[in-house]
Amino acid sequence: LNHIPIFCSGDGGKWLDAHYDPMAGLYTFSSCVDLAELSGDGESRLLVGDLGSGSAGMKLKVYRGTSLTSESTLLDLPSGVVAFFMDLHEPRIPAVAVASGPCIYVYKNLRPYFKFTLPSLQVNTLEQDVWQQVREGQIDPLTLKEMLESIRRKADVPLSMRSLRFLSLDPDEMDDYVQLHKQQPIRRQTVITCISTLKKSTADDDGVSCLVIGTESCDVYVLDPEAFIILSKMSLPAAPSFMDVTGQFDVEFRITVACRNGNIYILRRPKEENSPLGKRLWRTVLAAPITTMAAMDLPTRGFQAVLLGLANCEVQLYRDKNLLSTIKTPDVVTSICFGRYGREDGTLIMTTRAGGLIVKILKRTAVFDDRDGAPGPPQAQSIRLNVPKKTKLYVDQTLRVSGESGAAMHRAFQMDLSRLRLAAAKAYVKALESSLTPVSSSLSEPLKMNAVVQGLGPTFKLTLNVQNTAACRPVMNLAVSFLYDESLYRVKNPFLRIPLLVPGLIYPIQTFVECTSDKGIADIIKVFVLHEGRSSPLLTAHINMPVSEGLTLN
Repeated sequence: LNHIPIFCSGDGGKWLDAHYDPMAGLYTFSSCVDLAELSGDGESRLLVGDLGSGSAGMKLKVYRGTSLTSESTLLDLPSGVVAFFMDLHEPRIPAVAVASGPCIYVYKNLRPYFKFTLPSLQVNTLEQDVWQQVREGQIDPLTLKEMLESIRRKADVPLSMRSLRFLSLDPDEMDDYVQLHKQQPIRRQTVITCISTLKKSTADDDGVSCLVIGTESCDVYVLDPEAFIILSKMSLPAAPSFMDVTGQFDVEFRITVACRNGNIYILRRPKEENSPLGKRLWRTVLAAPITTMAAMDLPTRGFQAVLLGLANCEVQLYRDKNLLSTIKTPDVVTSICFGRYGREDGTLIMTTRAGGLIVKILKRTAVFDDRDGAPGPPQAQSIRLNVPKKTKLYVDQTLRVSGESGAAMHRAFQMDLSRLRLAAAKAYVKALESSLTPVSSSLSEPLKMNAVVQGLGPTFKLTLNVQNTAACRPVMNLAVSFLYDESLYRVKNPFLRIPLLVPGLIYPIQTFVECTSDKGIADIIKVFVLHEGRSSPLLTAHINMPVSEGLTLN
């Protein structure tokens, strides 16, 4: 990133701390922050709609690297800032649209270019009659206040801003206010609550885009990017707060709107079918309330996620419901913007509640683990299965099972299941009684053993291969003991110590067995692996000794 010093970060090794200015004096939200290449030099600038003190000092600020390069005064609080291409002229430099109050201010080359004002709303006729009586001197300010309060409680059309401000005044201020405004016509004007962009006809990155604005009057407007006329108007049940726009206006588009009534609405072309009701796929409980959020899109890696700013001074990165990264911040974050800044594609820009500016850069070697670290069912359980459609054969078999022979099939299944359980139980009891298992049953010290016999007799070489199958825990203080018929065999070392068993390695334990009988018969030699000082063996095996050659381990 040009003009920004880079030093190592301490937040998991995925981000570089590029810049932190706690005295930047930026008071804004995510909707008022954008990144755009404004000069054609290949470097993206940071656009910030600064709220100032809330009543004064509202400005549009432009940053290059860590330096403030431009600022323009705004007349009202900004509610959104977007960069968009409004024509096909060369060079391809986007314009900047700032939503502020009832107006949209358009800047080209960072200079004022056009101002669009929302159309006026219908004025309450009773309100007009009351102010007409004030102009004619028929009523005083106190009577005006009583009549306006009565209209506000009963009328369907809301009062204008002039009347609402009048109702909020103290009695000693009412007369001056009436004298100042009574001769002016009444206008009821709405304000812009959110703004976004919609591609006009092509999905190219530098394609011409329309402006999409949501208003306090519960309307959504789509504006032509050149003539700034209203191309489409859609109404909602409540005032919109946030918007996400996809598609092209001339082809097909979708506007997803989150409103103040707690509902999410999807707007499409009127000729299209209504969208089905949405279904919640998952829910995640966070450690603190959300203060802001923004999308993280890296097209070069095919990576998409969501950045969440929390009230506990953390910024968390989520992909679906999986937490991928957590960034600690010195203050509560109020705005987040991710994208190309300068010449760096993966730049994260944040502002804090105290007005600070934080810039971080994603490392090119950063890898995000997409595993779900939260407790609960595995991630695969939330993936919908591609269940094929029901065939006629399936339907016929279902009817046969449920109607004709369902009870008989259930009884036969239960009988077979009972027989299977009985056979498994008998085999398990037989194994316990005879100890014919070469694998230990201890979970804390899992062992595995097999045997190899070499020689034709009367002396045989017996090799026991012992393995520790634990993941990472070694086993020590083990010994091997042999139990056999002393009239038939003689073991050179009937008691052997086993060295420390490292997980995964196979340790050969060797001894010699001599057949002392000349009757040509063979017997079983029992092998026990046990802890020194304990009487209960960890592992037991029976070895069938052959007369001449061959050996079987049960």
